Amino acid sequence: MANYNVLIEQDEDGCFVSEVVELPGCHTQAKNLDELMKRTKEAIALYVKCRQPAPNTERFVGLQLLEV
Repeated sequence: MANYNVLIEQDEDGCFVSEVVELPGCHTQAKNLDELMKRTKEAIALYVKCRQPAPNTERFVGLQLLEV
């Protein structure tokens, strides 16, 4: 079992979108957060099954919103 960092955003239509930081191209969407987490776990499982991810030596520290 592994841990993955997931970015979650909400689009202009109210849909939630997730992106797995360590797995480029691994993302999904859903109308609510519970369904999004379920779909994200499925997407990760399929990604790992079909393609071994490159080892990640970087550690995710955080996300900051800056206003300029």
